[in-house]
Amino acid sequence: MSQALMVVPTGLGAGLTTAVLGLFHAMDRQGIKVHFFKPIAQPVRGDETDDRSIEMLQPSCEFPIAQAINIREAEHLVSEGRGDELLEEIVARYEQSLPAGNEVVIIEGMVPTHNQPYATRINKEIAKALDAQVVLVAAPGNDTPAAFEDHIDITARAYGGIHNPKVLGCILNKLDAPVDREGRLQPDGDDTVTHSITEQVVREHCRIFSNSFRILGCIPWDRELIAPRVRDIAEYLNARVINQGELDSRRVKRITMCARTVANAVEELKPGTLVFTPGDRDDIILATCLAGLNGVDLAALVLTGGIEPSPTVMKLCAGAHHAGLPVLSVSTDSWQTARNMPRLDREIPADDLERVQQIKEATAAYIDSDWLQRFVEPSYERRLSPPAFRYQLIERARRANKIIVLPEGDEPRTVKAAAICAQRGIARCALLGDPEEIHRVAKNQDLELGEGVEIFDPAKIRNHYVGRMVELRKHKGMTEIIAAEQLQDNVVLATLMLEMGHVDGLVSGAVHTTANTIRPPLQLIKTAPDTNLVSSVFFMCLPDQVLVYGDCAINPDPNAEQLADIAIQSADSARAFGIPPRVAMISYSTRSSGHGADVDKVREATRIAKEKRPDLLIDGPLQYDAAVMESVAQSKAPGSSVAGKATVFVFPDLNTGNTTYKAVQRSADVISIGPMLQGMRKPVNDLSRGALVDDIVFTIALTAIQADAG
Repeated sequence: MSQALMVVPTGLGAGLTTAVLGLFHAMDRQGIKVHFFKPIAQPVRGDETDDRSIEMLQPSCEFPIAQAINIREAEHLVSEGRGDELLEEIVARYEQSLPAGNEVVIIEGMVPTHNQPYATRINKEIAKALDAQVVLVAAPGNDTPAAFEDHIDITARAYGGIHNPKVLGCILNKLDAPVDREGRLQPDGDDTVTHSITEQVVREHCRIFSNSFRILGCIPWDRELIAPRVRDIAEYLNARVINQGELDSRRVKRITMCARTVANAVEELKPGTLVFTPGDRDDIILATCLAGLNGVDLAALVLTGGIEPSPTVMKLCAGAHHAGLPVLSVSTDSWQTARNMPRLDREIPADDLERVQQIKEATAAYIDSDWLQRFVEPSYERRLSPPAFRYQLIERARRANKIIVLPEGDEPRTVKAAAICAQRGIARCALLGDPEEIHRVAKNQDLELGEGVEIFDPAKIRNHYVGRMVELRKHKGMTEIIAAEQLQDNVVLATLMLEMGHVDGLVSGAVHTTANTIRPPLQLIKTAPDTNLVSSVFFMCLPDQVLVYGDCAINPDPNAEQLADIAIQSADSARAFGIPPRVAMISYSTRSSGHGADVDKVREATRIAKEKRPDLLIDGPLQYDAAVMESVAQSKAPGSSVAGKATVFVFPDLNTGNTTYKAVQRSADVISIGPMLQGMRKPVNDLSRGALVDDIVFTIALTAIQADAG
């Protein structure tokens, strides 16, 4: 039986949707089977049909979310005295959309607004109709602790009060936020701005919370999470686009009005800044474009007054345009444009997937994990969803507290990943490269490389490793001169640092090929004891679970003995990362239905693997559909403990494995983490040259966990 949680706000501006996204994501990454239901839609921006919460959460739900009842239809039924009919329709939609085997359904209530002041009364009736437990969401605004308590208590009374076992507690949102005297959010730096109360103040002075009515989460204010895209600003201002640039990806973190001389305005040209200037200020326009050319990631340049620069000035700005700087033009003057900005809608656009994901991740981190455990059935085998997998990676890496060397130390994605790892405590990163260049790359991305990131200048440390290089490779005729020359390669240098125990793991490949990343470790670190080969796995983050694919990166055509070893290594890797291993040996034939050298190799590899590790669930040969689909498995491999529910897929050769992983990754828009190398004496992992910053962060986390296990 699913538990229903009705999440309701204490008032307008509580941040209900943010809290719902965070709560859903926190449950999902804990492995809780969670679904979402929105009884009544309250459209924004005049949209009468689509509901933003449903749009944002549908990709995370395994089953379709029921359509919300339109607010106008709901109001019409209530106004005619047909409230019972409305509730019956809500219950029907809820029951019809409820997935089998679900553990929790999060229900998002209505927000009391000027047009819908009756929202709390409707929420109460819905909670009763669905037998839902109630979670409040509150933001303090400019409340004192006593006033904040009163507002929470008054709302709780509408649902039976804080002593009602159905009223579980409150998620506190927007703590320490900059607000004006009316409690409205304001930009930092305004003289009229104060800050709302903090978590510490709440815990010290608010007595309303107890074991029965508890604080379920304390979400601090984070300006980064409200940074809109330049595209959103352009649409709001009805701006004409002069240069598209990175209009869809750059974000506005601050706004400046530049009407001063260049010398006085240059300090305002910082990463994430939206620059307003009159269209005839050629000096400011050129200075802004020059900053963009020098690596300062400005958000955009907005030319006011309907004035456009001359073609000759625009020609001088071409380099900045090609570098991605968006340039917009508005008809209003600078003063009116600046006055319009505070009225920008702060709601999250449903199509801003990056911001939605950031909000989910950041908010989920502040939900009480101990409270979430009450929703997990002890007998239930948790599915490891992609959010749960990523969450476990980060938590285990934090506990490991390892040093990971990054030989591509001045590569922008790598620098940003190192800063994120340090900030989140995932790992301590050692960057190899020219310190001055690394700091320049960091500054251009508005990053601080503080504690947790260490920079090593290769020119100053290479000589320390020449002797060890000669010792390890003397049987190959290595000399000091050759060693010094080979150590010019930062991957080789990083490998020696790992071999000598100066670091715990190595991650490379953002600009190097797989061969360049793996060859030095194979030569200098070698394989682990009792291991005959090095192989790899990818963690494939499908919408509802994580699967393991091996080997898709290293061994071109393994024989039966090697394929058996790959299966065993892959199963052990799956178990090490919380995935119950059920190993499918993939072939074009299932069981004994086909013959030939290729399928015979898989059949023999299955026999060897089972003989070596009788504790593992291994079956093969299996076709992919028989391995993954229960309906196919029943006809092709009846009685199999693996078919239809495989979690580890071992491919017969590199051609099959690499092709399959890329086809799944690109066609199904699946995130793949890896390749993670197996069988090395010390952990070394390769990146795709197209890796995103998040890919690098998770690979660093994987490496730290491997180092801890080894």
